[in-house]
Amino acid sequence: MCDPVTMTVMQVANAGMQYKQGKAQQKNRYEAQKRQNEMARKNALQRYASATLKIRQELKKSAQADFEGTKKARNIRAKFKASAGDAGGVALTGSTNALLSNYYRTEGNYRNAIRNNMDINVSQFERNLEAIQFGQESQSTYLTPPDSKMLFATQAFNIANSYMSLEFQKRNAGLMTNKQKRGQRRNLTYDNYNPPK
Repeated sequence: MCDPVTMTVMQVANAGMQYKQGKAQQKNRYEAQKRQNEMARKNALQRYASATLKIRQELKKSAQADFEGTKKARNIRAKFKASAGDAGGVALTGSTNALLSNYYRTEGNYRNAIRNNMDINVSQFERNLEAIQFGQESQSTYLTPPDSKMLFATQAFNIANSYMSLEFQKRNAGLMTNKQKRGQRRNLTYDNYNPPK
């Protein structure tokens, strides 16, 4: 067996190396977690920007369709009124008013359909934003900063555990443990001591 002092020095050196490696691993893990969270944040920002651009384009397209529809309806009504007035020079009658009302109703239905579609698009946009936020949260990781105090305590416990294991092995092998040696040395000094009379 090795000399107990040499064994203890080796255990302490080994624990020191493990402490240093463990600290480096914890630091690397912490940096990787920060990078993962940053990537999740950047991904979410890109998806937010994309969703926002898409809804703005939809709003613009909807407003343009509404404008074009209104413009077309006004032109048709103007032509209808002009042709009704040219036909006989009479004021609009019940049947011509009914036809004109039909033009207004068609325009209203068209504009209402555009509004309903836009409401659906906005609702979908809001759900997409929630999904993006949830996606970022699910891609993010909990940050665990390095804990050198706990790592040091673990290594100190490992050294103590190794020492106790060695003492246990000595006792089971019938060898004298360090505690027994200390006690024997103490007894020798007391036994050899003769107080003056």
